[in-house]
Amino acid sequence: MIPFNKPYLGGKELEYIRQAVASGKISGDGIFTKKCHAYFEQKYGFGKALLTTSCTDALEMAAILLDIQPGDEVIVPSYTFVSTPNAFVLRGAKIVFADSLPDHPNMDVSKIEALITPKTKAIVPVHYAGHACDMDAIMAIADKHGLFVVEDAAQAIDNYYKGRALGSIGHMAAFSFHETKNIIAGEGGMLTINDARFFQRAEIIREKGTNRSQFFRGEVDKYGWVDVGSSFLPSDIIAAYLYAQLEMLDIIQARRKQIWDAYYEMFAELEAEGFIQRPKVPDYTTNNAHMFYIVCRSMEERSGLMNFLKEKKIGAVFHYLSLHKSPYYQDKHDGRALPYADHYTDCLLRLPLYYELVTPEKMYIIQQVKAYFAQLA
Repeated sequence: MIPFNKPYLGGKELEYIRQAVASGKISGDGIFTKKCHAYFEQKYGFGKALLTTSCTDALEMAAILLDIQPGDEVIVPSYTFVSTPNAFVLRGAKIVFADSLPDHPNMDVSKIEALITPKTKAIVPVHYAGHACDMDAIMAIADKHGLFVVEDAAQAIDNYYKGRALGSIGHMAAFSFHETKNIIAGEGGMLTINDARFFQRAEIIREKGTNRSQFFRGEVDKYGWVDVGSSFLPSDIIAAYLYAQLEMLDIIQARRKQIWDAYYEMFAELEAEGFIQRPKVPDYTTNNAHMFYIVCRSMEERSGLMNFLKEKKIGAVFHYLSLHKSPYYQDKHDGRALPYADHYTDCLLRLPLYYELVTPEKMYIIQQVKAYFAQLA
């Protein structure tokens, strides 16, 4: 079986975990956590980087930092993972869903302004497949209306918008290091903060609402409970694994891009024949090769292809289900049709893409996808 995903062990992960244990401190903010923070801030220009136990936790921290209150409205794409809106729903927010673009699962920025009301507090663009949303347009809308922007960059590590690292543009951003991502720690995430107003409070919220970080830096003579918060710190064992991955980042990315480019080239004929759509990478974004997907003509063809590949021992998966139609939120949605979100829900299929996917496996996957559509011709 060719799995959909396979976690990658670069070589130094276990050694760094051993070093973390030998240091005598494997709880949060140990030596490898600090190394990761410095790496991200220096390489990508993030104002402040804070590792978290997940991207979900990073989003929940963002919602607390923005002081989201019951009745506040937050604009979120419908085609995303549940963590994106749920972080704000937990604070009492009303979610206003935006549709996707006709040619890309990212939110349609041209429709955002019409969704803004006096109750709108934030916009949360999701960089689907790592490809940037049009951040200049989003930030201009946010500035015009006095709104905050939280980038959901779960899939967007090491990707850029017009030369700027994703996660460095909005007021804050959330990243994922789940085992399905380019750079992994099993579980794990990061909140990046680019507005200095939030630096100090972010540390407090991450440390259970205490000023413990300031205490350990010698900035206060004792620490206590000063705000709301939770335990968002990951173990330094997680950070040790992550840091080893970061040292391999360029190698990992080059390999993933090689696989992505091969898929893209080899499926050009299927697109020309009208069977599928390949990913469209906007001119303003680089491509970090987080995922390769194809968009089929219908749910029936997508389901047929997925089952066909399963029979051929290939793991391919569909992705998000439109959240405006979810059992939890459909009665809370304002009733607008979001046809493009529904289109990707029904028709998008993700193919295996991971570092250790070897060329014979890659070519076999391509051949079998072509074989499926050949029988429909």
